[in-house]
Amino acid sequence: MFQDFTAPTRPEQGPPRLARLRAALAQDGLDGFIVPRADAYQGEYVAPRDERLSWLTGFTGSAGFAVVLADKAGVFVDGRYREQVRSQVAECYTPVDWPETSLGDWLLQEVQGNARIGFDPWLHTVGQIETLEKTLRDSGIAIVGIANPIDRIWDDQPAPPALPASAQPLAYAGLSHGDKRAALAATLKDAGQASTLLTQPDSIAWLLNIRGHDIPRNPIVHGFALLHADASVDLFMDPVKLEALGDHLGAAVRVHSPDMLRPTLQGGAGPIRLDKATTPVILAETLTEAGIAVQWGDNLCALPKARKNAAELAGTTEAHLRDGAAVCDFLAWFDEAAETGITEIDVVRKLEDCRRATGDLLDISFDTIAGSGPHGAVIHYRVTQDTNRMLATGDLLVLDSGGQYRDGTTDITRTLPVGAPGKAERDAFTRVLKGMIAISRLRWPRGLAGQHLEAIGRAPLWQAGLDFDHGLGHGVGVYLCVHEGPQRFSRLSDVPLEPGMILSNEPGYYRPGAFGIRIENLVTVEPAPVLEGGDAHRSMLCLRTLTYCPIDRRLIAPELLTKDERDWLNTYHETCRRVLSDRVAPATEMWLYRATAPL
Repeated sequence: MFQDFTAPTRPEQGPPRLARLRAALAQDGLDGFIVPRADAYQGEYVAPRDERLSWLTGFTGSAGFAVVLADKAGVFVDGRYREQVRSQVAECYTPVDWPETSLGDWLLQEVQGNARIGFDPWLHTVGQIETLEKTLRDSGIAIVGIANPIDRIWDDQPAPPALPASAQPLAYAGLSHGDKRAALAATLKDAGQASTLLTQPDSIAWLLNIRGHDIPRNPIVHGFALLHADASVDLFMDPVKLEALGDHLGAAVRVHSPDMLRPTLQGGAGPIRLDKATTPVILAETLTEAGIAVQWGDNLCALPKARKNAAELAGTTEAHLRDGAAVCDFLAWFDEAAETGITEIDVVRKLEDCRRATGDLLDISFDTIAGSGPHGAVIHYRVTQDTNRMLATGDLLVLDSGGQYRDGTTDITRTLPVGAPGKAERDAFTRVLKGMIAISRLRWPRGLAGQHLEAIGRAPLWQAGLDFDHGLGHGVGVYLCVHEGPQRFSRLSDVPLEPGMILSNEPGYYRPGAFGIRIENLVTVEPAPVLEGGDAHRSMLCLRTLTYCPIDRRLIAPELLTKDERDWLNTYHETCRRVLSDRVAPATEMWLYRATAPL
């Protein structure tokens, strides 16, 4: 299997490791140290070697950080992880609600007098440290870049990943890497910039049409790249990873070992474009100390990567139909198996088996979330042998999963009842469904961002005094990362949505200790047709659904749906039946017809 069920950390490991770190800090003359969940490449996911936060604290979430002081250690997590962190860390760590409490404000509160707080300049971006230093100005608290002390005390730290890369076929990429390099180089030339530094592996993978295995579930390769105004690239990556590519990269892409990055920067020419949100402090300092001019700007790859071309959209559309049929095969099995007694691990194994049966599954796109009963309220729950529970009558099961296929990346969530659901569960589920439908039916003027739209998906819950502590939707790649920026349905996102962008549409509701609910489809942004009587001169956008798989009708309270909402759901289910009936296993076909019957 791709997924295993071992617990990667145990709370009791935290106290002795914390004591060792404090001893190392004392030797270094430091009063504290910041431990992010980050690597030098500033992606969301990290390799086992870079799981320093998890190793130290026991917390395994995909976002957060810790601050270790002599007498206190805070673990900062957002709303997705507040249930999870309490079960994973020992009492020597204090969970801190973030971003409500910022790192700088917490330090001002907890640190008395002058102090030296260390950080690893490879693991923090220029923007992060600038924000922190601005908050701490005139406080007497100094932020000091040092070699990471955790690497000194982590005796069995894994080696860096070194798995081979592969070329993404042009039929799926849609554009050659030569065309991509030329388009971005023209932007550099127009701006009078000599080059730009790319640190994020998914940007480099997209630009060069390569994929890899350096991060579980995310087909990326670790490395750095300098893209120059003449469209050539200096690629700083372990050459062993690239041996299987043959002549794919060509003469315009020069490969160097990673340890040549800083010397190359020091001997280069400026101005060089850097992104404050993704450039490690040490690389910006390397350029400044060498007298190389720096100009700040966004990652040049981010928006072109987010705007999927026709080949990428065609590929991911096919991947979603293949994946939807596999999930239907699972759901047909589940409806019978749930009555006989199954566990969360049984669910995860069977779902992966159904995806593997397609013959095209390369990996899962993240560890499957199969949270039953109270586990469903843990937003990013991951079942282990220690937490595995038997599904019980009255449970809801939150099943969030996805696959990595050569032509696309999928992410789908369905909430399933075990036995007859209660009224509170049905009412909450229907309000979540109303929010998902509202986003699916949305039309809006060009130029609006996720922050302008996401409230529409929350409004049905708000009307009942309910809400949820995660974003309404994230960007998704094409055989790349299942979480992709810069597009999001989020009150924090000011990036206008554009045609070709793929996002998740996933409202939810979570009642700690009782149940969770989430419904998720992936959608892509498209130009909206002009409506009869509408303004022909106004350019509008809409969403096309990519995910087709029935939504469980047993959890719906029909009286809470409007006629338009009911019509949307019935049309969606009719489409599911039409596009999936020839793809599902023969034993699933009758289940599909029942599951998609009109409401």
